Amino acid sequence: MPRTARDVVFVDGVRTPFGKAGPKGLYAETRADDLVVRVIRELRRRNPSLPADRIDEVAIAATTQIGDQGLTIGRSAAVLAGLPKSVPGYAIDRMCAGAMTAVTTVAGGIAFGAYDVAIAGGVEHMGRHPMGEGVDPNPRFLAEKLVDPSALVMGSTAENLHDRYPHITRERADAYALRSQQKVAAAYEAGKIQPDLVPMAIRSQEKGYGLATRDEPPRPDTTLEGLAGLKTPFRPHGHVTAGNAAGLNDGATGCIVAAEDVAAELGLPARMRLVDYSFAGVEPEVMGVGPVPATEKLLARNSITADDIGLIEINEAFAVQVIAFLDHFKIADDDPRVNPWGGAIALGHPLASSGVRLMMQLARQFAERPDVRFGLTTMCVGMGMGGTVLWENPSFEGGK
Repeated sequence: MPRTARDVVFVDGVRTPFGKAGPKGLYAETRADDLVVRVIRELRRRNPSLPADRIDEVAIAATTQIGDQGLTIGRSAAVLAGLPKSVPGYAIDRMCAGAMTAVTTVAGGIAFGAYDVAIAGGVEHMGRHPMGEGVDPNPRFLAEKLVDPSALVMGSTAENLHDRYPHITRERADAYALRSQQKVAAAYEAGKIQPDLVPMAIRSQEKGYGLATRDEPPRPDTTLEGLAGLKTPFRPHGHVTAGNAAGLNDGATGCIVAAEDVAAELGLPARMRLVDYSFAGVEPEVMGVGPVPATEKLLARNSITADDIGLIEINEAFAVQVIAFLDHFKIADDDPRVNPWGGAIALGHPLASSGVRLMMQLARQFAERPDVRFGLTTMCVGMGMGGTVLWENPSFEGGK
């Protein structure tokens, strides 16, 4: 029986506000799985024309799959969210690119014809589960010099990038970080970010119950002088600080992905069309360059160049990693195509959930920009990888 590949669309995305990890953070006393459940329920509430029994799969990513992020979280969150027991689910892990991989994996199933509609997303409660909790790295990594010892410390990999590209100075990284904070503040002021957020009930033994309605990490009062005075925890006299890197965060994201014809049949919006995706590996000790080969592969396969990309949502794990990507593609540090509403340096980066945050922001920008045909979501990934997804704008009006 011959199969025909089908076009896949991004229907809708939603996320919890992101919190700061730790005992004083928004979600210090909130379970990780409850964050995902809230997102799934909100996706269903916002898309009432999607019958629950038409959801074919729930793929949820987490980097640290233990405790309340364990128990095959895609399945357990689906049950907790009230989806029919007939809807299956699974957990996925590609560190920072977990949610991105959840989307590309279910999208492959949809294109192939195995699914019609799926929910994909990610969660990370870094306060409850610090990155690397419970892992036991094989001693051969170091004994056989398979990776540099710095490969397992993300901040050290960023310092290594500064070594590799000495023209990316700390001043340049700080200036980029300041712009990220300013763009997020402006986007909040203009009401651009709030539509993607679902209010999340929170509790605190000290303060009682509350409601998380805004991201906690942004620091709109950031100044260059303040950034210049920050310590460099990963290396004496280094370049990487808490100000020019994403913090440690808690949060969840989710989206609905569907075959284009099925979305039309069910009356669901098609906010973006998935064109192609690519993952690539690099030396783990310079994992920040991962988006470069992933994007190169993608552009070459689709016979386009960086000049054809009208919007780029790149995850800001570290400013140096973003600038290395921009330099490679000869894009200016302040190019308006890049993270128009700011990025993870200000908003936060709850590891496995961030890939879908990039997608939902790109989808909203597409709706505002019928002059843009193609957009990218791209990110570096721990252990030396990069991931990039190429999207097409259904609102594109061509040369009109």
